[in-house]
Amino acid sequence: MDAIDQTLVRELQADASITNRELARRAGVSPSTALERVRTLHRRGILTGYHAEASLQAIGREVQALVSVRIRPPTRDRIDAFLAYATGLPEVLDAYLVTGHEDVILHVGVTDTNALYSLVIDHLTARSEVIDVRTSIVYAHRRRHVVEPLPPRAATPE
Repeated sequence: MDAIDQTLVRELQADASITNRELARRAGVSPSTALERVRTLHRRGILTGYHAEASLQAIGREVQALVSVRIRPPTRDRIDAFLAYATGLPEVLDAYLVTGHEDVILHVGVTDTNALYSLVIDHLTARSEVIDVRTSIVYAHRRRHVVEPLPPRAATPE
């Protein structure tokens, strides 16, 4: 990705509803060049889609939590089945397969702590492969909306 591609990606991440004409102006290229470069970024898999982001609080999901889940035995089939089940639950916002003590971390958004309790007890721990669940309520959540490639790190002296 060159500097123009990086500008296009950054601007689209900041505001996916930007017009092509405005995107081109910000990138310092013609609208036809911006359009073709954005199409190329899609074909290369750098841009994977566009979405509108909703405020969790505004849609009634006042409580967020991180739910750490241990699965036994930790086989590929059991983990895949659990991930398919969990990501099908409307409360689950994100699911992460991780290393360490837990196998899966779920980011959930629910209406209140009673709904969180119900999710954990009635849905997650009811699964036979789940042997342990730990829940941490999220006090604040900040997301980086614009993600750019990292610059190469300088070599460290030995």
